[in-house]
Amino acid sequence: MPAALLNQLNHLDALTSALMGGVAVQLQPISGDVPVLQVSIEGRDELPIFITCSDTQIICLCYLWTEDDVRPERRAELLEAMLDLNPSVPLSSFGRIGERYVLSGALARGARPEDVAHEVAVLSDNALDALDALAEFLR
Repeated sequence: MPAALLNQLNHLDALTSALMGGVAVQLQPISGDVPVLQVSIEGRDELPIFITCSDTQIICLCYLWTEDDVRPERRAELLEAMLDLNPSVPLSSFGRIGERYVLSGALARGARPEDVAHEVAVLSDNALDALDALAEFLR
């Protein structure tokens, strides 16, 4: 992860924790072709948030489920439901990366750490809501 972004997000764990009522929040850099910061939230370990950046944006993603988790006979209904829900999911959008369904959000590259923490908290809440709303389509 570029040092500038790590420095920008230096206290993201404490800021996110404060927004979420004091739950433990852990940050884990993941190296690779596209550097990523994984944000794990206590009680939501199965739904970590992944943060990366481009020259102009900070991108936050939460993996929801894979194609294998979808009931094949309900797939078309799931996709329709996701399209219908998308406008009512504040600050987040449904999408797919390969076989993984995601919820994502983005901020300007120069966003304040407080704004990124807010995005992480909202995205995490939205992911839980999405799983509840769409559970009937999943195995």
